[in-house]
Amino acid sequence: MPGGRLTQQERQQIALGLADGLAYAEIARRLERPTSTVTREVMRNGGPTAYRADLAHRATEHRAHRRRQPAPRDPGTPAQPHGRDAEAVRAYEEMFTTVFMQSGLPKMTARVLTCLYTTDAGSLTAAELVRHLQVSPATVSKAVAFLESQGLIRRERDERRRERYIVDDDVMYQSTVAGARSTARLGEVARQGVGVLGSGTPAAARLENIARFVDFVSESIVRAADQAREVLHSKSAAASGADSGGVS
Repeated sequence: MPGGRLTQQERQQIALGLADGLAYAEIARRLERPTSTVTREVMRNGGPTAYRADLAHRATEHRAHRRRQPAPRDPGTPAQPHGRDAEAVRAYEEMFTTVFMQSGLPKMTARVLTCLYTTDAGSLTAAELVRHLQVSPATVSKAVAFLESQGLIRRERDERRRERYIVDDDVMYQSTVAGARSTARLGEVARQGVGVLGSGTPAAARLENIARFVDFVSESIVRAADQAREVLHSKSAAASGADSGGVS
């Protein structure tokens, strides 16, 4: 199995595979590379709809050059907590943001949610988000308003009366259940169409099957979320000593 960095030719093969609608696993099999290598390559270079082999290759060369010749850190830039690699953290945030965007979130909203998920404290103030993302307060305000409306974050005031935006242990559960219930609405609408289009007609049969499918899926998601909810409240050994920290 080939090792080391991807070549420009391999990146071109990845781009062709994406254009053909191939899954990451299939592209990786053809390259004789781990699926994780292809996934990481695509996610950190624009995602499956925006991946370009030449741009990805230049970006990788640029990152490698920066690692070979690290610039002195700006005294005003805080160090990464827990000895983390700043470049690796940045690349991971890009990948996480891309995944959120693929699920339907606007780019800035996805960036805000990524910040909240990857900070040790699990909460940030508007000022901290503005500083980390280097955007205007209005931009952050718009993003957090949308996230709150979707049940993806919550807000509360800290001891200094500052509003903090939070992703706590239960937010993922609540958003998953809300998404399942939203999907269930599709089933309700499909079933209403059976009467409108006439029971026994091909169109009505199709809608009835859709309704049954959606009912089963949404109910299964809610049931599974209820069963797995306690996982969100468990604490791994790796996290036991890292209860606090902020965005770097």
